[in-house]
Amino acid sequence: MTTSRLEAFSDGVLAIAITLLVFELRPPEIHLGERLAHALWQQWPSYVAYLVSFLTIGVIWLNHHRVFTQVVRVDGPLLLLNLNLLLWTGLIPFPTAVVAEHLGGGGEAARTAAALYCGVLLVMSLAFGALFAWVTHTDRLLGRLPPPGVVRAARRRFMLGLVVYAAALALSWVSAPAALVLCGLMALYYAFDQASVPAAVEPAGRS
Repeated sequence: MTTSRLEAFSDGVLAIAITLLVFELRPPEIHLGERLAHALWQQWPSYVAYLVSFLTIGVIWLNHHRVFTQVVRVDGPLLLLNLNLLLWTGLIPFPTAVVAEHLGGGGEAARTAAALYCGVLLVMSLAFGALFAWVTHTDRLLGRLPPPGVVRAARRRFMLGLVVYAAALALSWVSAPAALVLCGLMALYYAFDQASVPAAVEPAGRS
């Protein structure tokens, strides 16, 4: 199977997921004697949650495109691994809503919300890592495969998120805002190309 149908379906799911995030941004309720500016500021957890999740889903789409630009054919396991990735990516609006609701209050509720958020991103990262590992395990899907050392280096770059999201999950029980900042930094890291596998270099130096 070619990649066109898989990419079209995935783009649709990711577009819906990233659009759902904006539904958590609602006009604030203004109480008697309260200024609109103050009411808007009180909703800062919603803005933070929206920004981090938008960046995260955005770089998932970006790296999904980068991965499948290299893939020349799709097999059954890759379809299932892609569905698994979409399963967890499509869930991101839910923990985003929970964080937006409870982050501002602090305490146990904020830490639990951040832990849920980081946990979903960790499982999403596992799903994306499994997809990337399958794509790069032989030359059957890529049509070519660089030396093992090049592939291992590409996998380490791509799967760094597993370590960082696990650290963010642990950090969420100490500081919920710091855990979200760490997740946002990972989105910025993946905004740069971490998904391309460099072409093999022939002895004559030609790639």
